[in-house]
Amino acid sequence: MNEPFAGSHPPATITVVLEPEGGMREMPRPKTVAQLCDRLDVRQGSALVIRDGELLTPDRRIETGDTIIVRSVVSRG
Repeated sequence: MNEPFAGSHPPATITVVLEPEGGMREMPRPKTVAQLCDRLDVRQGSALVIRDGELLTPDRRIETGDTIIVRSVVSRG
């Protein structure tokens, strides 16, 4: 039987949902919201970062398996 993670841990990943664009992607887990914003090239303060309906501050930790919504709040018009 060939198990994908036999003898090792599964990769530490999260799911990111980008709003309002509607994109979704899986990526290696950053440690904090600030690191997530850096990886996504999102300026802190230009997007809301949400997990399970809770607004997250830049210092909050992100856990393996989290689904994080990154919602742009910049006016486009």
